Amino acid sequence: MALATRPARRPSMARNVWDSTVGKKTVMAVSGLVMLLYLLVHMLGNLKIFFGPSDYNGYAHWLRTLGEPALHYEWALWIIRVVLVASVVAHIVTAYQLSRRDIRARPVGYVHRRARATYATRTMRWGGVILALFIVWHLLDLTTLTVNRNAQPGHPYQNVEATFHTWYGDVIYIVAMLALGLHVRHGLWSAAQTLGVGSRSRDRALKTVATVVAVVLAGGFIAVPVGVMTGTVH
Repeated sequence: MALATRPARRPSMARNVWDSTVGKKTVMAVSGLVMLLYLLVHMLGNLKIFFGPSDYNGYAHWLRTLGEPALHYEWALWIIRVVLVASVVAHIVTAYQLSRRDIRARPVGYVHRRARATYATRTMRWGGVILALFIVWHLLDLTTLTVNRNAQPGHPYQNVEATFHTWYGDVIYIVAMLALGLHVRHGLWSAAQTLGVGSRSRDRALKTVATVVAVVLAGGFIAVPVGVMTGTVH
């Protein structure tokens, strides 16, 4: 007598979406937009340093009390952190998997590079690696204060001053923000294509918007170490 066999279990819709190239590109695009929104808000918050210690330290305290009394102290900040970490992990994983899938699809390299492979496109991977390493440094520098030798716990303004009074702190930050600008310029345009916003008629406008956002974002972040170096922030 033949043994009864269970019918093969069909993959869920979520699994099918995740396994598809389109699904991975969509996850990468959406996670990238979440991070971009966070970066824009973070950049604007950082610029409050030009209004002095009271404003900047007050802003840092407000972030920790955001949502009170409905939420407890720092709960909103931790929710933001969890969403951000999930977005970063999703972005890195999908980028890696899409890269491996692309390599497997064409194991023999092109004799001639594609004309559309711009400088930003060719440096996306290295830019991503630089930014991943910078995130680790940034957390150790201004969150845990591990590598910030002159840090004062509970004094964000003074800690920013301390890190940008060192040449290596300035170099690491500025190089990372330049890499961020290139990454955002190409990534924002790619996300628009993936999510169906892009078209041949809008291509130039989208590239202009991506360039403007990248310049404003990188410039806004870089303004802080430049302000400390020039004495504008003191």
